[in-house]
Amino acid sequence: MTGSSTVHSGIIVKKYGGTSVATPERISAIAEGVAQQVGGVRGLIVVLSAMGKSTDELVALAHQVSRRPAGREMDLLLATGEQVSVSLLGLALQDRGVAAVSLTAAQCGIRTDSAFNVARIQSIDTERILAELEAGRVVIVTGFQGVTTDHDITTLGRGGSDITGVAVAVAVGADACEICTDVDGVLTADPNLVPAARLWPEISYEAAIEMASSGAKVLHPRAAELCMAYDIPIHVRSSFHAREGTWIRGSDDMVMEQAEVVGVSSDRKIAKITLREVPDEPGLAARVFQDLAGEDICVRLIIQSASSEGRGRITFVLDEEFAEQAAHLVEQWKSAGIASDGIVDHDVAKISIVGSRLASTPGLAARMFSALAREEINIDCISSSEMKVACVIAGEHVERAVRAVHDEFFPPEPAR
Repeated sequence: MTGSSTVHSGIIVKKYGGTSVATPERISAIAEGVAQQVGGVRGLIVVLSAMGKSTDELVALAHQVSRRPAGREMDLLLATGEQVSVSLLGLALQDRGVAAVSLTAAQCGIRTDSAFNVARIQSIDTERILAELEAGRVVIVTGFQGVTTDHDITTLGRGGSDITGVAVAVAVGADACEICTDVDGVLTADPNLVPAARLWPEISYEAAIEMASSGAKVLHPRAAELCMAYDIPIHVRSSFHAREGTWIRGSDDMVMEQAEVVGVSSDRKIAKITLREVPDEPGLAARVFQDLAGEDICVRLIIQSASSEGRGRITFVLDEEFAEQAAHLVEQWKSAGIASDGIVDHDVAKISIVGSRLASTPGLAARMFSALAREEINIDCISSSEMKVACVIAGEHVERAVRAVHDEFFPPEPAR
């Protein structure tokens, strides 16, 4: 990531997600808040997602005219959603006497590679953004998108507006990036599943990355990785009130140093692929995962087992949005003799505990497994690291699983 080499103290970047801009009333409420904040900072940049379920509606529309909508034309379609939201906020601010300008990714120089649908930001030319800030305007930027060197529009993948927000914050040397969302901050679990989930006032970049990659919806893992690389603090907070949320940053006395488990996260938007009777020969696993990489498909979890008959099984988990592409690869692998059969299972979910020193602290994984066993929830696959233990389970059990595991590590406080 490259951008301005000068740190412009006093600049704040605020990113609002789709729920926060879902209706004209909510956009007007954001405009009121921005109008009140303008005088207290040197410069204000606002990054927006598309309104509510607009992106999902555009995807559904594409499926009505195409069997496998993807690539350049799909990105051109999906990028229209953010243009609507930034334009509306610009109009709302101007109506309140606030000087503002809305910019597309192309207009503010967000350059990406050419991996359509999952592009990565390569650089940001901050000249236009900084010039608008110096002129006293609030700059409103379309999230989720960029433009290639050939001037083709790209999108950054689901949750990509978070990436835009922190990338812009890095490029202009902002004091902080605020991720404004529909929850109060980073909690010990999804409050929709666990109403008694606790709010962390501060966590480390590493913990935020693990929670995000495990399914927590408050922040994209690539966004947390960017801020950690450039040491830009992130403030995850509610769009609907002014209370402090959760600060994500590096610190010598981080709460993570005292906590063993900081959260329980879950993800239902995954699929499990199982390749059966894979010959136990060198190079076949490499072929499978090279093919997946060639389709820009990221894999979350891998298990390979060999049998005594010289054939084994490869199981891997990926994001549900890539399941259809992977299913086409399964047919190719069957034709090539890499597997006798391949099963794509959509009715799965992943539940994880995230924290510090998990692998080196005896008993933590056992407590998680015991909590699931008490609920008679079978574990299909397991992966672990120093900061995470993840289990793949049947999708129908995920809500009960999250509550059980959360109660194990964060027991309900006794009534007074």
